[in-house]
Amino acid sequence: MNGLAASLAQLTQLKESLGQPRCDVLVCPPFTLIAQAAWTVKSAFALGGQDCSDQAGGAYTGDVSAAMLKDAGASHVILGHSERRKIHGESDALVAAKARQAWAAGLTAIICIGETQAERDAGDANSICHGQIAAGVPKEATPQNTVIAYEPVWAIGTGRTATREDIAAMHAHLRNCLAEKLGEAGRALRILYGGSVNPANAAEILGLADVDGALVGGASLKAGDFLAIIAAVKGT
Repeated sequence: MNGLAASLAQLTQLKESLGQPRCDVLVCPPFTLIAQAAWTVKSAFALGGQDCSDQAGGAYTGDVSAAMLKDAGASHVILGHSERRKIHGESDALVAAKARQAWAAGLTAIICIGETQAERDAGDANSICHGQIAAGVPKEATPQNTVIAYEPVWAIGTGRTATREDIAAMHAHLRNCLAEKLGEAGRALRILYGGSVNPANAAEILGLADVDGALVGGASLKAGDFLAIIAAVKGT
């Protein structure tokens, strides 16, 4: 819940300084800015929503449908973010329903999964993430319509980052979970890491096996920081 119209200046700076990045670039502004952002960036990079309804439309005052996001200029939508799960009590089944709505509207679903500190301390991190993939990622998921974002909840906005070993081990586990559920398609899905990614640690994190990108939080609010993370990508 960041960003007013004045924040579009950061997107203009990003557009003007981006050049030819070695990776796909996506920004997910608040709903109120998506259409203005689309006019501002002119397809210089992709735009997405931070959530969508599990319904196609109708009497759901206050909700935003996937079709509305598409109409405003979005190509992606983040689903099941840990804050949605914690604050709004969203279940894996609801996340899966939202993913299907996203696909129906022509959006790529970025499905977030991850464990809390208590779950990790109890030794349950792997089983928690396995369960979220099993119940929250529909069997129709493909590399074309779905991206997975692993966000250790204890490392979001805290300044803490999982160790290289933690990240590599979890991403390998997630790759196996996806392959178990989706077959070969699961081996090709992108898995992003999201947990206090910043210009100082981006290159190290993005260089790890099975880390196919980053879900950037606070560091994406400033064009300079976000550009530094983009520049840390070593290949396509």
